[in-house]
Amino acid sequence: MTRPDLNLLVTLDVLLAEGSVARAARRLRLSPSAMSRALARLRAATGDPLLVRAGRSLVPTPRAAELRDRVGHLVQESEMALRPAGKLDVKALVRTFTLRTSEGFVENFGPALFARVSAEAPGVELRFVPKPNKDSAPLREGSVDLETGVLESTTSPELRTQALFRDRYIGVVRKGHALSKGKITPTRYAAGRHIGVSREPAQDPVDLALVNLGLKRKIVVSLVAGFATAVALARTSDLIATVPERHTGNLRTGMHSFAVPVPTPAFTVSMLWHPRLDADPGHRWLRDHVRAVCAGLR
Repeated sequence: MTRPDLNLLVTLDVLLAEGSVARAARRLRLSPSAMSRALARLRAATGDPLLVRAGRSLVPTPRAAELRDRVGHLVQESEMALRPAGKLDVKALVRTFTLRTSEGFVENFGPALFARVSAEAPGVELRFVPKPNKDSAPLREGSVDLETGVLESTTSPELRTQALFRDRYIGVVRKGHALSKGKITPTRYAAGRHIGVSREPAQDPVDLALVNLGLKRKIVVSLVAGFATAVALARTSDLIATVPERHTGNLRTGMHSFAVPVPTPAFTVSMLWHPRLDADPGHRWLRDHVRAVCAGLR
């Protein structure tokens, strides 16, 4: 079945509004003969004469009268759909944004992000979901609007990304812990009782740096993931947590933090989203707020 030429909707809308082939032609900047040919195509498409001569003018058929409002509405909706997006009215925005982040990101940046968003758009809901892996399917399928994390070689190249902040690993212990006093050497650090937080322990940057010095941490508690949990355990025990500095800023309040005494590479935390949301005004507005919160802006 041949698909109809949707451009004819605009022609039909003007013809029904003007009731004249000549006037419709002038309005659409066509020749009268071109407009007559378009009317013939419309008659063939609809199976109705649409406009018939009555004296010196054309009058609509019942079918044309029935179509007038519908066609006008369709043309107006099409024009609106194809216009550039207008200015976003955030006060009137009603929308739920789903963010896939780590537990620590929510606890450290979530309160400030919520405060900024709710102050401007009370109708917006932020929904945080856990991030058990690096799979980009939720972004691609649309079940997640925005994600934060460290880019890896396996990150899908189709995704849009933007850096949020640089981070590094530090150590954290409870107030009064032995490591809260005196110089912390690699040997002294490694000899403590540690919480291990890594999806791939063999690739942990701190352990790799210690191996180069002939040292090894004594891991007494292992967590598959969850720096917030590691900080909570260290707060009420003699265990040592090694965690990202920026990612855990609020979580470490009241504790003693120190630089890890071995060289470890800094890393960049980024936000990721699917390209279909790149130009979406609401999504751009959310990204601006995430960026501002991570930059520490008020």
